Amino acid sequence: MPPQRIAVVGTSGSGKSTFSRRLSCVLQIPYVELDALWWNPNWSTVPIDEFHARLSDAVAQPQWVIDGNYSSIRDRIWQRADCIIWLNYSFPVIFGRLVVRTWRRIFRGEECCNGNRETFSQTFSRDSVLWWAITTYARRRREYPKLLQECSAAGKTVVIHASPSATEAWLADLPVVTTAPGCI
Repeated sequence: MPPQRIAVVGTSGSGKSTFSRRLSCVLQIPYVELDALWWNPNWSTVPIDEFHARLSDAVAQPQWVIDGNYSSIRDRIWQRADCIIWLNYSFPVIFGRLVVRTWRRIFRGEECCNGNRETFSQTFSRDSVLWWAITTYARRRREYPKLLQECSAAGKTVVIHASPSATEAWLADLPVVTTAPGCI
């Protein structure tokens, strides 16, 4: 039986949300994007108690795929998860993906979450997702191996993908619960 509560982590640009949506579709279990729980329109954050309430509602469900790297709430998610997947791609891969995604969103006016959109000026500020990836990539590569080893020792399934092709192969090997268009 496939896992029922899956946490997906990885540096910004690794493809967490895209992969998580696809995984959710294949397994026919709800998808939860932590960014959508945290951000309100106009890039304002929800009050912390509301964020925690939203998270509590999400993790209380019997099945889910949750993506995000919010270290302040990681324990709440990982305690309940039966599987943790780390998209542990190289910096050139994630940064290249992130640049393409950022420019695509800016020039097409694509929404990120809750009506928010990336802007050209934001891209070159300290609020830039590109800057966030640069400043968090090495930290995640240091932290996650130990944390995931502890999860594995506690009986959780830990899956680490070092490349997008490894992720695609793993996803293709899952037993397909649905044949809905766009799932794979």
